[in-house]
Formats: sequence, structure tokens, C-alpha cells
Amino acid sequence: MSRSGPTGAAVRLARSHPLGLTGHVGLTGTTDERQDLVTVDDALRSAPSDHFDMVLTNPPFGKKSSYKVINAAGESEREEMSYLREDFWATTSNKQLNFLQHVRSLLRINGRAAIVVPDNVLFEGGAGETVRRRMLEQCDCHTLLRLPTGIFYAGGVKANVLFFDRKPPSENPWTKKLWIYDLRTNQSFTLKTRMLKRADLDDFVACYNPASRQERLETERFRPFLYEELMARDKASLDIFWLRDESLEDTDNLPAPDVIAAEIVEDLEAALAQFSEIAATLPGVAS
Repeated sequence: MSRSGPTGAAVRLARSHPLGLTGHVGLTGTTDERQDLVTVDDALRSAPSDHFDMVLTNPPFGKKSSYKVINAAGESEREEMSYLREDFWATTSNKQLNFLQHVRSLLRINGRAAIVVPDNVLFEGGAGETVRRRMLEQCDCHTLLRLPTGIFYAGGVKANVLFFDRKPPSENPWTKKLWIYDLRTNQSFTLKTRMLKRADLDDFVACYNPASRQERLETERFRPFLYEELMARDKASLDIFWLRDESLEDTDNLPAPDVIAAEIVEDLEAALAQFSEIAATLPGVAS
């Protein structure tokens, strides 16, 4: 589907920043029936009125949901904001957990989703454990891609792509196996010296085997974990690795000093840019 001009740009912005814009692009129906619907609103505020066969999204990472209030002294403060929704399994101020629940609600029954989530969604306790257990029970969480570091603007971000299908109510859990592909261990990427390319994902695509997921084969980087194994883990954690991290054991294989220095500079520049953005939102900071 090709989109250009102001409408296409708005749709792309809505996809990238669903907290500020609710962007729905129809993936069903004829071409004439499809419409771009972009609403300026908090996407998490209420349950969705429209539902879709497929959702692909990279929700915003960062701070917990919050809002600004003026205290008795006339000073502005930020307070954490939780979303109380009947379609949510857990009430939390964690934006990433809220977006994961929201995406599940956006799907029609048997709808498919791929969502980028940071590592904390995989291991956080409390609301995080509740959401993970419900996802494994009520959805078919079939694939988890562990992304390498160095591919996002913000340095040091550790993220993953969770692939799942929404399913109808059932007495039995829908997730039978979660296949995890480790593209992080012993991989090194940066935004300047070694960018992630499409070819770097070829092996994952082959292992994913979209034509027949039932015929997947285990490899060094691709391994299945049964539902019972996952539920028995502490807090139902999905933060799973099995490959030996050579960087922690073999100092002889470290990158060249100039490569390490370039990565450090890149991380520092990204961190400085983030701090500058945060500082610009604080009261009393000159623009």
C-alpha cells in the first residue's frame, strides 16, 4: 500500500507515536472501502471502537505515563497515571505494558500482531507478570525476536518483537510453544559503523517459516519453549538466553579500540540528545 502527502505522513506519525495520536489504517475490505483515520488523542484512554486483522507497531518507550498538575505553591509537578480499563488485565502506569494490552484489544479474534517491547516487559513483576500469564493463556504467543543493541536512536536500548495471535475464550491455554530467536548474543550493531541490514534478518525469516509455523526447526539461535516451562519460571519471565556470551568470557575477541570508542561516542551523543529533550520539558528551563 503506497501512501504519500500529508495524510500518509500523519498515518506514519500515528503509527510511530500512538500515545499522542490514534492511527488506524484499514487492513481489510476493498481498496475503495479503506480509509485513513487519524485522531489526535491518547490512544490508551479508552477501549478501541475499531478492531483489525493485523497490528504492527513500535510504541514509545521511556518514562511511565504521567500528567502535569499545579500544586498549592503554584509549581508544576508530574504524577503517574494509570489506565483503568475493563479490557485490561492489569492497571499500571507502565506504558509498555499498557500498549501491549491495548494492541491485544485492537485485534479481531484470530487477528495477528507484532509489537516492539523493551526487555522489562519480559521480566517485570506485579502487573508485568499478570499480563504475561494472561497473554500466554488467552493468546497464541508463538514467536519472540530478541533484537540486538545499537539499532535504536537511544543508545543501549534492549528491545524485542513479540508476535502473537488473539484467540477466542478457551478452557485450555492457546500458547503451546514460544519460539525465541536470539539475534542479540554475540551480535554487534551501531547506527554509524555497522548498521543492521535486511540481510541480517534473513536467517530469522527462514526460521520463522510463515508458510508453515508447525514445521519449524530448532537451530543454534532459534529454540522453542513449552507453555508449561514458561509458566513455571519465576514470574513467568520470558527473559531467556542460552547462547554463551563470548564478550564476557573471551577478551581476545573484543572489537578494535577505534570501534569501541566509536560506539561509546554514539551512545553518549544519543544519551545527551535524550537529556536535552527531557530538560526542555522541565519548568524553569529556558527554551
